[in-house]
Amino acid sequence: MLEVGNLEYKMAENFLVDLKKEFSGRDEKAVKIVKLKRLEQENKTMEEFVQEFRRVARRSGYKGWLLVEEFKYSINKTIQQKLIELEC
Repeated sequence: MLEVGNLEYKMAENFLVDLKKEFSGRDEKAVKIVKLKRLEQENKTMEEFVQEFRRVARRSGYKGWLLVEEFKYSINKTIQQKLIELEC
């Protein structure tokens, strides 16, 4: 409609509301994955971080080893190193 000049929206706000309705929800899984990949423990306790990780991981589609790998990558780097150094 924009290309031919036929606009049914008189206010940009109405257009943006409809645009959001049209495209929201379709990429919810992608948004969850990005949030999961950006998540870091930083100075949170492990209990606090696990709760946050579970909340963010919901509906990401990640399961099993992939979820475990994301968890391992996002925990505090000092803890990561200590886990690597453990003998099994």
